[in-house]
Amino acid sequence: MEKVSKMAAENGVVIFSKSTCCLCYAVNILFNDLGVHPLVHEIDQDPEGREMEKALLGMGCQSPVPAVFIGGKLMGSTNEVMSLHLSGSLVPLLRPYQAQSS
Repeated sequence: MEKVSKMAAENGVVIFSKSTCCLCYAVNILFNDLGVHPLVHEIDQDPEGREMEKALLGMGCQSPVPAVFIGGKLMGSTNEVMSLHLSGSLVPLLRPYQAQSS
């Protein structure tokens, strides 16, 4: 879906989320703690949310939310983000977006 691709390309860090998802909240808090203020798009509050979920799954997300994009590239969901963080690879990816708001 073009809307997902466009949002990911036009914003440094994007989290596609659902307002009731605790894992989405946890990823958002992690990014904020690392000095990054991502664009958080709540797909359950978007009239095109179902289509966005299908598009995210089609892009390779194991779970439609949270779906994290950094620099226009799909990083994955909670497991992938936490693995990147624990391995020390997340902060270098986020460095260009730290202390910026989207």
